[in-house]
Amino acid sequence: MIGGLQRTVSVSKAAAALREALYPRTCLLCQERVEDEFALCPACWSETPFISGAACDLCGTSLPGAADGAARCDDCLTLARPWDEGRAVLSYAGGGRRMVLSLKHGDRTELARAAARWIARRAGDLIGPETVFVPVPIHRWRLLKRRYNQSALIASDLARITGGHFAPEALRRVRQTPSQDHKSVRDRFANLDGCMAPGREDLAGRHVALIDDVMTSGATLAASSDVIRGMGAARITVLMLARVAKDA
Repeated sequence: MIGGLQRTVSVSKAAAALREALYPRTCLLCQERVEDEFALCPACWSETPFISGAACDLCGTSLPGAADGAARCDDCLTLARPWDEGRAVLSYAGGGRRMVLSLKHGDRTELARAAARWIARRAGDLIGPETVFVPVPIHRWRLLKRRYNQSALIASDLARITGGHFAPEALRRVRQTPSQDHKSVRDRFANLDGCMAPGREDLAGRHVALIDDVMTSGATLAASSDVIRGMGAARITVLMLARVAKDA
């Protein structure tokens, strides 16, 4: 029995060594070898601005000073936020920006799994098995061109990690909108007016976690949250991989 167990362990170690030789673990942002899956090497880690410490309760952006009670950034004090709370993992700069762009435009879909793990860790006190994970939808023509919705990939993994419910069709994007790049905050909100509609999911009385890859002004999340609230959701939490700061 002991000899058989030892042989099994030896075979498992040999298989692991072969797998590591054929498919070595590398940094998410470069080709440097790392010990853990979905890890960053020291150099890339130092260039990736993870949000820790005090942060805005509604959008997750980093705030100066220590956390003490409810906290709001300047944007969330002046703009309507039709959701209840929010968290972000990274500031949209350096390695954070590279990661978002690689996920969205570079076919680096494996980054969604890392994003989901980080979000689950960052928002572990807000989400759980009772949460419905709803990705911000993209228009069907953009989906056809890109072939995947990066927010849906993150939401799917979050549901798997937490045991929650993945609802990819809870929202529909019924109007294709021009790019938000270089638009003012007012124009961003106007651009998205009426672009979202209810999908095929009952959200009445549910806790909904609305998932996006990056938040800039919050116009997309606001348009989505308005519809979700109209569907009867009891609580809305917005979660994103990165938050664009004013000085980014």
